[in-house]
Amino acid sequence: MINQKILLSIMLIGFLPLIVNDSYGQITSGGFGQSPFERDFGDVKFLDSYFGTLNQKIEVEAGDRNVPFTVVFANVGTQDITGIKGQLSLPFGFSPADGPGSIILADSDSNSLAGDNFHLTFFVNIADNTPNQQFPGTVKVDYSRLRESGVRTAFADFQFKVTGDSVINVRALEPFLTSLTTNNVVIEIANDGTAPISGVDIVSTNTQTERASTAASTTNVENVVILESNWDIGTIEPQSAKFLTATVYVPESLKGDTLRIPLSISYFNAHGDQEIIAKVVDFYIKGLIDLTVFNVEVIELSGTQMVVGEIINEGNQDGLFGFASIQSRGDSNIKPQSQFIDEIEVDAPVPFNLPLEFDGEPKYGEHEVTITVRYKDGVRDEIFLNHDTTIFIEEISNEEENGSDASLVIIPIVIAIGVGFFLMRRRKKQSIT
Repeated sequence: MINQKILLSIMLIGFLPLIVNDSYGQITSGGFGQSPFERDFGDVKFLDSYFGTLNQKIEVEAGDRNVPFTVVFANVGTQDITGIKGQLSLPFGFSPADGPGSIILADSDSNSLAGDNFHLTFFVNIADNTPNQQFPGTVKVDYSRLRESGVRTAFADFQFKVTGDSVINVRALEPFLTSLTTNNVVIEIANDGTAPISGVDIVSTNTQTERASTAASTTNVENVVILESNWDIGTIEPQSAKFLTATVYVPESLKGDTLRIPLSISYFNAHGDQEIIAKVVDFYIKGLIDLTVFNVEVIELSGTQMVVGEIINEGNQDGLFGFASIQSRGDSNIKPQSQFIDEIEVDAPVPFNLPLEFDGEPKYGEHEVTITVRYKDGVRDEIFLNHDTTIFIEEISNEEENGSDASLVIIPIVIAIGVGFFLMRRRKKQSIT
């Protein structure tokens, strides 16, 4: 009987390890499902994972190579750990930067004190056809406790995102400004990348209001007047653009210069982090050509009627390759005429004279016409100035014609009288002799 009790006790002791876990309390399966790694946990807790380095998240897109991928952990144990090594498992579309078939590994350069955070940075390639979305991943961490032999292992499943890459470009729709006048400026803020940006706010920096607080000017924008200095753009989707408008007055002294307007652009990227970048918009400042047509009238010159007038340039730059022309309006039958007037100088009236010709029978009285001045500015853009006016055409006087007709009658009569008088005197002489 005693032998049976001893034998039963020995059998129970043999089956005890199958019923009770190991006495040192190491946890086995974490309930995360299938994984390429074993499932033994230590004192490490997963915190975050993203593309980038510890202090800088970066935007990535399909086709990027050798991209840093950082996983952040916390040492939640009561002892410091050392010898930290990591192994990363990512889904199809991601591969090691070291080449196909390699394992994605990373080492920590320092120990992790109890209660502190530490990180591992891996380097991966992203396939060309990888979409911008969330993906699952798994990380394995091997480490050792200080003053303890052996290696402990921790695992974590996590989600990470391929964000896409935002690319911000800035340009002026019309890159020319005119001095001595107010310019309505339209600036395009384009997102040429694959990731959206939100909360876009733009500030024009180094303006007159800022100049007092800056040590030196980096551009000549402080010499102009910009009525607006801040714009709230909102969200800019990939491959789209938003526009901002500004009212800019440029003094005469900047004619022929390039105006550089610096912009500070703040926005939130696809990670939700705020970014601030600086861009510069360039403008070329043209001179002002301000033409006025006046004193348009009809005069008669050497039996020909002419439409005459003057052009005054009240700007600060000469108009080049000028032409003046006349075109009929309404029921007027005046033929189009044109005259080359060359340069239209500043503050010096330029006359023009256009001969009057009719399409068909002349019509006298009032005629509605358009005087067009065509010229080129300093950047060789062709500009047209139209001046609508009414002219009065009088019938040409016939006094000279009537005088010439009378002379044709009078002269023969005078000659005939002279000849008759000469013959009469000759006959008298002959009768006397």
